[in-house]
Amino acid sequence: MENVLKGLQPESVFKNFEALTRIPRESGNEGEVAEYLVTFAKNLGLEVIKEESNNIIIKKPATPGYENGPTVILQGHTDMVCVKNDDLEFDFNSQPIPLVIDGDFIKTKGTTLGADNGIAVAMAMSILESTTLEHPALVALFTVAEETGMDGVVSLNPDNVKGDILINIDSEEEGTLLASCAGGVNNIIEYPYETQKATCTEGFKLVIQGLNGGHSGIEINKNRANALKLLGRVLKSFENHFKFELAHISGGEKMNAIAKRAEMTFGVRASDVETLEQLVPLLKEMFVNEVLATDGGIDLVLTEVEAPKVVMTEKSAKDIANILRLTPFGVETMSGGIAGLVESSSNLGVLEQTDTVVKFTNAVRSSVKSLKFEINERFAIISEMTGSKNYLVADYPEWQFKLDSPIRELMKTVYGEMFDAELKVDAIHAGLECGFLKEKVGDIDMISLGPNLFDVHTPFEKLSISSTKRVYEFLCEVLKRLK
Repeated sequence: MENVLKGLQPESVFKNFEALTRIPRESGNEGEVAEYLVTFAKNLGLEVIKEESNNIIIKKPATPGYENGPTVILQGHTDMVCVKNDDLEFDFNSQPIPLVIDGDFIKTKGTTLGADNGIAVAMAMSILESTTLEHPALVALFTVAEETGMDGVVSLNPDNVKGDILINIDSEEEGTLLASCAGGVNNIIEYPYETQKATCTEGFKLVIQGLNGGHSGIEINKNRANALKLLGRVLKSFENHFKFELAHISGGEKMNAIAKRAEMTFGVRASDVETLEQLVPLLKEMFVNEVLATDGGIDLVLTEVEAPKVVMTEKSAKDIANILRLTPFGVETMSGGIAGLVESSSNLGVLEQTDTVVKFTNAVRSSVKSLKFEINERFAIISEMTGSKNYLVADYPEWQFKLDSPIRELMKTVYGEMFDAELKVDAIHAGLECGFLKEKVGDIDMISLGPNLFDVHTPFEKLSISSTKRVYEFLCEVLKRLK
């Protein structure tokens, strides 16, 4: 198999990263990459622990002269969000990620890249296998299922991980250290719809597509449209203009990604087909105009299909439209202490229909616990109004800012010396595992960093090659100074 990244520097980092792109790593399917890391550690003669969840812990002793230094935990997650272009035939379970080098960037041919967070794993692997780097005792912690609720860190056995400093490598902006992150929870609404025999004779399928999507935390403030929220507006518009019968509805791919596609199948009367065909282009024009500068590629595609035989009742269709319309989406509050930081948000990520329920999966985030609770209360009200079931999954804590952080101050000093620039310290409106790790390994000194990554959780994800080199060299220099 061709080594696409061969020759890139640091050679060991990109060698390891390319190897990871050939291994299935979707959240919940980390078994193969776990075994790969176990073999990697054993080949180096390093102690390795594989937990039942497929978390991997690899321990490397201090180099001579560093025996009295602090133990440093290097942490990242092995899983990735698997999203592709709608028209691309691709199987993440059997095909390697189709890597492309484009100038300073590593990209793909229509899929997510998995640099979130494969580049952290690759960097840690390179440090573990280095025979020249000076460093204190190291613990490399590779967790699983971070993208779908942080199940790996939740199940982590704290007896397996001890340290004095934790460096999380799951940030996406070079030159910025993260010292705080939002907490979050997946809020689920399950609506038990009712069905009846169809009366409409003409069948249609409507697809909303062409949206940019994006990370539901990092891109939530960029005024990108959510295909599921648009679908709710389409339903209401149809209801206002003609009789229609909803048969099936779905959309989105991941709860932590802004939904970029949605669809529904429905029936209309023959006398209303012309009205339908005139209305759809008008809706498209309206949607595009609303987000022209940020998401102007929206398209509404209407095609004729076989008329459905069984459809939802009028009340069920109306309730589903109301849930979609009322569901909070986007920025809820901004931080009063950190300029430009989103404080609270909500994202409707996935809409699924089974034989009995329509399931709405929302990602709620906030760096203020009470505001997270307030948003969840609104979902409870929506559920009560529509006779739905509402419950929470994968609740994770916020990571609060610490006034005293020696590792943060050391990194600021090293960065200034290496790059003659000031290292920014910030917070992020997204979930990092540091909140849970604080509960697991104690209130130790923590920081998060990473190279420049763009459009994560989308098929346009890309990683800067030069930034990866600088961040890796910076990380190695920091370790070298921790005697």
